[in-house]
Amino acid sequence: MWDWGFFVALCWAISEDRRAVPWRVVAIGMGLQVVIALVLLKLPPVQHAFLALNGVVEAIQSATRAGTSFVFGYLGGGALPFAETTPGGSFVLVFQALPIILIMSALSSLLFHWRILPAVVRGMAWVLTRTLGVGGAVGVSAAANIFMGMVEAPLLIRPYVRHLSRSELFMVMTCGMATIAGTMMVLYASFLQGVVDNPLGQILIASLISAPAAIVVSLVLIPSQARTGGDYVPPPSEAATAIEAIAIGAQEGVQLLISVAALLLVMVALVALLNNALGVLPDVLGAPLTLERMLGWLMAPVCWLMGMPWAEAMVGGPLLGVKTILNEMIAYIQLSHLPEGALSERSRLILTYALCGFANFGSLGIMVGGLSTLAPERRGEIARLGLKSILSGTVATCMTGAIIGLVVW
Repeated sequence: MWDWGFFVALCWAISEDRRAVPWRVVAIGMGLQVVIALVLLKLPPVQHAFLALNGVVEAIQSATRAGTSFVFGYLGGGALPFAETTPGGSFVLVFQALPIILIMSALSSLLFHWRILPAVVRGMAWVLTRTLGVGGAVGVSAAANIFMGMVEAPLLIRPYVRHLSRSELFMVMTCGMATIAGTMMVLYASFLQGVVDNPLGQILIASLISAPAAIVVSLVLIPSQARTGGDYVPPPSEAATAIEAIAIGAQEGVQLLISVAALLLVMVALVALLNNALGVLPDVLGAPLTLERMLGWLMAPVCWLMGMPWAEAMVGGPLLGVKTILNEMIAYIQLSHLPEGALSERSRLILTYALCGFANFGSLGIMVGGLSTLAPERRGEIARLGLKSILSGTVATCMTGAIIGLVVW
């Protein structure tokens, strides 16, 4: 239990106003995390319901494969016109895995048009406002981040963004950094098939637990009693028909897919370039110095605090570092390619939860740019809170990983 509390103590030590921390709300938020984890992971009926999500992943993967095979042929997973001499050699990430983003973007747009997604968000926001006492606008944004991205969620509270207090603005940013978008959940679950049981369910639960964790962490770092936007009315859909909603979602998905592919290419190339540069240095402890090894030394104690054995923490540390410096997608891909036996089932599960967030330097530019567009007059304040939001988002997901370490034995 002390491992979990260490992250809150760390935030209190660097808080802007340690005397103003609302400890009652913090205690409720931490308790809410435990309740969510126990209910979703330990109650058999709920477990069976989340296990059904595996079928959803398989259906979406199958549907995506049908589309990519039709458009891209064997590059998209269709029948090969030649014999595959290397197992897995025909897999092309950008043509077979990433197009799931397009399908999820279109589905999200359709669910928003049908008012299903806003209803779910309002229900989650009601829970957060009643339990943690946050304002309606922040509650809606935090709940939306469970299913939407760090820029899309604040769009739901566009009229309120410029009126948020500094603490509330930081809360919105932290929630964006501590969760992932629904468009990415299925993609990451496809990477983790065979790595953990029911990967989509685990990733969804991670976002559910991390929402109150993000509120707790942000309130400890920047305390406030302000509340904004008690009466929230969801904006109308931009689409007039379901077909138009699907078209809008597909167009937005194309932009996201291109951005993700470009970011992956650049980040992997830069890491390789940096490792080549580090290669000119003398070996350290009998092996060449690489970015992954350095990140492993730095983040291994964090993995240990989440409940991983020290030997496995040295394996998980580089993944947590890659997620923070680069992005969570690269970390999940590396997790899925670890050698058999490198991590126990429990440690793989802890890492799955701890990696489930957008807190990295690549996301920082996206968040600052998106929020600055919504509230141009607060651009400087948003930029100043940016680096701290990476810290708070990382701490929130690590708290979630620590809770899983307590609950799953």
